[in-house]
Order: sequence, then structure tokens, then C-alpha cells
Amino acid sequence: MAEWIDVAKIDEITSGNRKIISTDLAEIAVFNLDGEFFAIEDVCTHDGGELATGACEGDQIICPRHGARFCIRNGKALTPPAYEDIETFPVRIDQGVVQINIE
Repeated sequence: MAEWIDVAKIDEITSGNRKIISTDLAEIAVFNLDGEFFAIEDVCTHDGGELATGACEGDQIICPRHGARFCIRNGKALTPPAYEDIETFPVRIDQGVVQINIE
């Protein structure tokens, strides 16, 4: 059974911004890309450090330490030094609340 977790009201994460939440599973960053919401694990697969405070360019997040880029939409590693994808999580909007599924 899905475990949906409330993240924020839809208007609390404005376009181009993100919110980082702690779950029992991991730190997860939820991004608003032009009204579409995406969730990724907040960890760089290159060195295990946090990722979500890095700069965003379009639908890419750039690791603040070594510059690896990942696609926010699908978690794909796009540039070295990262070669492994990051985990993504399903997102839905329920009655104006952004929710993620961590199962």
C-alpha cells in the first residue's frame, strides 16, 4: 500500500523552487518546475553528500561540491563525476497539497 506524505500546500513551493523534507527513508527534495512537481533523494551518487542546495538550470540540479548534474524529472546522472542515477519518488497533488510516495 502506498505511503503518501504531505510535503506542502501547492502554493508554498513556487515555480523554480524546492522544499527539502526528512522522512524515515531519506532526505527528499521536492521541486516545482513550471507547475510540475518532482521529488528526488537529496544525495549525490558520486560522494553521498547532499545535493538539493545546488543550483538549478532548467530541469537539472548541479551538485554543489563537484558539479555533477542530474535530471530532476527522472533522476538520471548527466555528467561526471556522477555515473549512477539518483532515486526519484512519485508526486501527486491531493486537495491542494503536494504529496510524495516513499514506498
